[in-house]
Amino acid sequence: MSFVTEIPPASAEVTIAHFLQRLSVETDCADVSAVLRTGEPDFALLHSVGSPEAYARRHVPGALHLPHREISAGRMAAWPMETIFVVYCAGPHCNGADQAALKLARLGRPVKIMIGGITGWADEGLPFAAGSEPGDINALPIAAE
Repeated sequence: MSFVTEIPPASAEVTIAHFLQRLSVETDCADVSAVLRTGEPDFALLHSVGSPEAYARRHVPGALHLPHREISAGRMAAWPMETIFVVYCAGPHCNGADQAALKLARLGRPVKIMIGGITGWADEGLPFAAGSEPGDINALPIAAE
């Protein structure tokens, strides 16, 4: 018996429930990019950390700059209640997306975190937008690996 198998795997039912729950609160950079490239995203993408200057330097195309500290019922009234939000932050070393997701959920808003954040986006070789506007992923070349 190894360290891997010392504790046996969960049943299929427990495993299915676990991954369904996890996927209900997470998405990844590749899936977000694929949807953005269709030009018809069915979610609002929020860049949930940093200053306006940091956002202007580099952000995921299509993302709106809304730091978690600015999320409030009044601010979120700009979107219908059924709007699904995808939030991201700098990466695995940052909890801004977690804080944004928690605030949105407490406001009754559906939300997922884009795991990896900016770090994951860069690791996938996906293009970034710059400037104070969200930008369009289809107007950018795919970054070279």
